Amino acid sequence: MRKLVLAVAASLAMLAARAEPAQVLAGPWVELSADNMLSVRVVVGSGVTACPTVVADGKETEARQRGVATGDFPITVCAAEVPLATQKLSIGDTQAPVLPATVNRIVVIGDTGCRIEGKALQNCDDTSEWPFPVIAKQAAAMKPDLVIHVGDYYYRETACPADHPGCAKSPFGDNWDAWKADLTVPAAPLFAAAPWLTVRGNHELCKRGGIGWTRLLDPRAKPGRCEDESPPYRLHAGGLDLMVFDDANADDLKPDPAKVADYAKQFATLLNGAPPHSWLLLHRPVWALAQGDLGSATINQTMQAAIRGQVPDGLDMVLSGHLHDFTSYEFGPTRPSQLIVGDSGDTMLDLANVQLAGSLIDGLAVTKGFALERFGFFVLERNGDGWKGTLYSNDKSVLALCAISGRSLDCHSP
Repeated sequence: MRKLVLAVAASLAMLAARAEPAQVLAGPWVELSADNMLSVRVVVGSGVTACPTVVADGKETEARQRGVATGDFPITVCAAEVPLATQKLSIGDTQAPVLPATVNRIVVIGDTGCRIEGKALQNCDDTSEWPFPVIAKQAAAMKPDLVIHVGDYYYRETACPADHPGCAKSPFGDNWDAWKADLTVPAAPLFAAAPWLTVRGNHELCKRGGIGWTRLLDPRAKPGRCEDESPPYRLHAGGLDLMVFDDANADDLKPDPAKVADYAKQFATLLNGAPPHSWLLLHRPVWALAQGDLGSATINQTMQAAIRGQVPDGLDMVLSGHLHDFTSYEFGPTRPSQLIVGDSGDTMLDLANVQLAGSLIDGLAVTKGFALERFGFFVLERNGDGWKGTLYSNDKSVLALCAISGRSLDCHSP
């Protein structure tokens, strides 16, 4: 009898919690999960005892809490996984975006946060210096089918100095207020526009923004505690074959033999039997020239060593961020092209004064290259058997045009 009373009380408590709508603090948004599902997420108040109801194609699905509220994250993140082919989706009273059977338009962004790190400071309240809020609105207006973020969401790491009014009163540290300022508030229009594929960046390592990443964005359904490495996974979604690799902890210039061996094992599993026209998504580029203070070195030397001898014929392109510009590299038919979109918010890096075409990167010369030091976002649209790409500035003017077909990547000024 006592068990029956407790069960009834629990049911009544759940009904009472559902009767009062939870206070939504961010979202909802939808991610492509590592399990080839759609993960529907919403941030609600910390006192919520039951998550809002998720309805996928008329069927209710239970949303569960991702971790418990803490001092730094006094919130509840609710998440539910639903089939990838879901055609109608809602959480609570809000409609959520779904993935079409064929993805025809993709928005790519990367390195979006506002940098407050020691002496490296941006004026976060000035959209000419930190344009991500404007970029998110402009990109949402393009009505994408999918958003790919190639990593580095969190940048407000230290307190804004008292003598720097451009970032005055900004939150900082790996906590809800900083993540809200860097991501969930400015990205709201883009969250509502399309599902996201989230790639982890080095700013989301555990010693930096890893707790926020794990709580909010990690594509795994049950991520557990923060770890600096997570398993790679494949997605077949919307007519795309995507392979996602967590290289957030891969050293750019000093490859550690143990890490190289570990990543090589991961690549052996991930890349084996890659379907034709696959793309590899990771934050740190595999084949690129360094920028800014890194001089003319090539990066990422850890990933170059790990993937060497394992590149499958089906892999067409590597899509990355990390370097804070827009850069494209084509190597001819023997190596996938490398595209870098790291220009959507953080401070631009000086482009190395090196001619890209002809430069040697891990034993192979660049056949075509293009680089631009401008804030923006990249839009990919299907074009026959390939893709056409357009780089837009934060005022939506066209900065560059690209043609992508197999391993050919040809970008140029308009």
